[in-house]
Amino acid sequence: MPDVIEVLAEPSRRRILDVLREGELSVGALVDKLAASQPLVSKHLRVLREAGLVEVRVDGQRRLYRVTPEPLAELDAWLEPYRRMWRTSLDRLQNHLSEGERDA
Repeated sequence: MPDVIEVLAEPSRRRILDVLREGELSVGALVDKLAASQPLVSKHLRVLREAGLVEVRVDGQRRLYRVTPEPLAELDAWLEPYRRMWRTSLDRLQNHLSEGERDA
């Protein structure tokens, strides 16, 4: 799990994933949508691919990239206990504030 978190710590990689949510794209299309250089986009795609966050499909001369959902699902599952913790804390705060309003 730390590998995925470390990879996603880089804002440019998160932007690439955000764009790829729309669907499969070539490096050229990513370069256009991100207004970034081709070498920079390719570098980040390599890191994302090595972390298993994207996969590539060859279509003639083009390489098409798409999001791989499994590592993100694993990250989501890892984060769930923290979301529960925050929900519980916020519920307690709401109850405390509600009790204070009744007492006033």
